[in-house]
Amino acid sequence: MRSPDQDHSTAGTRRRKIIHIDMDAFYTSVEQRENPDLRGKPVAVGGSKERGVVAAASYEARKFGVKSAMPSITAKRQCLELIFMKPRFEVYKEISRHIRTIFAEHTEIIEPLSLDEAYLDVTANIQGITVATEIATLIRAKILSETDLTASAGISYNKFLATLASDQRKPNGQFVITPKMGPSFVQDLAVGKFHGIGPATSAKMNALGIFTGIDMRNQTLEFMTANFGKAGAYYYWISRGIDERPVRANRVRKSVGAETTFAQNLADYEALAAELQPLIEKVWQHCETTGVRGRTATLKVKFSDFELITRSRSAGLIDSANDLCSLALELLKQLMPPKKTIRLIGISVSGFADSEPEDQLPLIFDGHDGRE
Repeated sequence: MRSPDQDHSTAGTRRRKIIHIDMDAFYTSVEQRENPDLRGKPVAVGGSKERGVVAAASYEARKFGVKSAMPSITAKRQCLELIFMKPRFEVYKEISRHIRTIFAEHTEIIEPLSLDEAYLDVTANIQGITVATEIATLIRAKILSETDLTASAGISYNKFLATLASDQRKPNGQFVITPKMGPSFVQDLAVGKFHGIGPATSAKMNALGIFTGIDMRNQTLEFMTANFGKAGAYYYWISRGIDERPVRANRVRKSVGAETTFAQNLADYEALAAELQPLIEKVWQHCETTGVRGRTATLKVKFSDFELITRSRSAGLIDSANDLCSLALELLKQLMPPKKTIRLIGISVSGFADSEPEDQLPLIFDGHDGRE
């Protein structure tokens, strides 16, 4: 008799051939390509001012612990020789468009996630190549030949595993996770390494005795949804190597946001503002990484009795982390003092001047995503 897991893992899911292409340190690699003096040196793209944020870091900078979303002042402390470059998104976008024409030689089913990464469904590809790894090799070779930039690739039968696979041979490599490998590949993986699980959710899982994929797999679907809302069902299935999301072309993101659920309910303005700050930084880092700018900031608040409210404010183009922070704190102040204690807070930006591709998961799971 087939198990529920086998029933859920449909033949259609298993038959998919999905490639996740991820450019290697894309923005900084472009800067190093166009300025040979930067090659081999630690480079960061982003703001160099005290309130600036690193949008991208070269591999040389990463050796010092510099990473995206890190405050620039912290990055400079970690690497005194760090060279900051102002983002040139028009240049990055033009190169990204060129790379997508290479993708389009193989498949029409392309789901861009940002300027430097995309999913490709090559199950029924244009050139009739039966082996997905061969397609990935051809794409990476042509990207290198035509742009002088390297890309890494993950190949698998679903999006979740393809994303994991692309990290296995970085930079300038590729890795395949076959249907036979999938469930065992994730069983020893720390939950914090799962795509879609941020630090707060990872900590909550650890508190529940869930440290690895096999620990998650040992939980019931009811337990996961009770503790993590609708996201719990996603976690339940990916711990089994199952992800039925299709590659969806031409989706447009209407907003980007981050939220977190507190371990204890809060009501104090200073405490809430402190919790809001890292969410603001994550949302802004995404805006910096993709080059998009929105016009509206929305504060999301869920009270202790699960009542959910949102408050929005539009103020022209939100063009810096300081702009977003000011709007967010202004919206928060309007709720003070709150009528009830607060269990979840979030911030999002919408009304993009330039539409961008939409991922099929929320941008950031930072703690429980609140989707009960």
